[in-house]
Amino acid sequence: MNRPAHMEERPSSLAMPFYRLMTRALAPAVPALLSRREARGKEDPARRSERLGIASIQRPTGVLIWIHAASVGESLSVLPLIERLLSDASSPHILITTGTLTSAKLMRERLPQKAIHQFVPLDHPTYCARFLDHWQPDLGVWVESEFWPNLIVESSERKIPLALINARITERSFRNWKRAPAFIANLLSRFSILMAQDNASAERLRKLGAYSVSEPGNLKHDASPLTYDPAELARLRALTVMRPIWLASNTHEGEERAAAAVHRRLAPRHSGLLTVIVPRHPARGAAILRELRASGLSVACRSKGEAISEHTEIYLGDTLGEMGLFYSLCDTAFIGGTLSETGGHNPFEAARLGCAIVAGTSDFNFAEVYALFCASGAMWRVADEAELSGAIDMLLSDGNLRRRMSEAAMGLASSGSGATLRTAESLLSLLPGRAREGGGHA
Repeated sequence: MNRPAHMEERPSSLAMPFYRLMTRALAPAVPALLSRREARGKEDPARRSERLGIASIQRPTGVLIWIHAASVGESLSVLPLIERLLSDASSPHILITTGTLTSAKLMRERLPQKAIHQFVPLDHPTYCARFLDHWQPDLGVWVESEFWPNLIVESSERKIPLALINARITERSFRNWKRAPAFIANLLSRFSILMAQDNASAERLRKLGAYSVSEPGNLKHDASPLTYDPAELARLRALTVMRPIWLASNTHEGEERAAAAVHRRLAPRHSGLLTVIVPRHPARGAAILRELRASGLSVACRSKGEAISEHTEIYLGDTLGEMGLFYSLCDTAFIGGTLSETGGHNPFEAARLGCAIVAGTSDFNFAEVYALFCASGAMWRVADEAELSGAIDMLLSDGNLRRRMSEAAMGLASSGSGATLRTAESLLSLLPGRAREGGGHA
């Protein structure tokens, strides 16, 4: 892919050398930072060295494609892409890096053979150089929008082809980056390929200085349904049979209180009502449990192994990697992060498992997707707790309505965007010996 003549020289940025200097200066604070994160359950002590760029396993021989996905949503979205890349004739290996314990656990469970996981190094020049010297990737792929400047620069200076895929730039991120236009333009110029997940993100990338942006579609449209244990689903269904049930998924602070308030309001109208609450961050489970019980509700906590009884009002699903189980158990789901100012979460996960979907108004992470769901009759939007109560009440009362919304959601989720195939073809073109004529590094 050729860069236009006016961009043959990379945009200069005085902030870039300053950033690199400052991250070097902060190196003495890194051990204390990692220790604090470890104490809070956010680091794996057995793999702490990976955060310093020290690999815990050997590099496999042959072609290696490195994919960086910040957290759970991004890493799950690239699993079909990984399968497609591994099927290529070049027989590559895949290295995927993430930064959270949850994503590491999921990758350990779901990565196919010839794909390995490491924690991404902290963004310090020495750690990044150490990481790259060991792994020597033939291609670096960044997912969505988490930019680590030192890691990008160190990769670029080693002439490693870089691609930004499924790029998502929210309006908030765009405004923030506009405060450092030369800095972001310099980073974007280091990518050989930039692929946006929607038109709005593509336009924002162009305004930030990206010289060529394509729109192959959203990888999250093509993801497989979340997995679950069928035996455990059958057990939970037996415990909740004949009970009206709804799910508040991926909740953030304040949304658990809203879900509890909805439960209190609807319990007199729906005998035996069970509300399932699954926080976005399971580490918040203990605090949520205390708050709910202090309010007088009967709560069974999954992480403590507490069973659902006939008296249970709230089931708190504060465990890792079980969202597929909860979406399969409940056919009515509220998507969290939409009543708080979080910007929402991926509705396709609920749609693929047959849920009628309700969401609040904060959707800047998935604005175009939410609009599509609403236009298709697969999602209702609510402005506040009172409207959420009304929507859940109506869905619990009308099985035909739930079924129509569920079928509309499943129809959207099963259509497939083709983004995975188009993205894989573009990435494979950057591998050694496969670059298109005129291709090269950004």
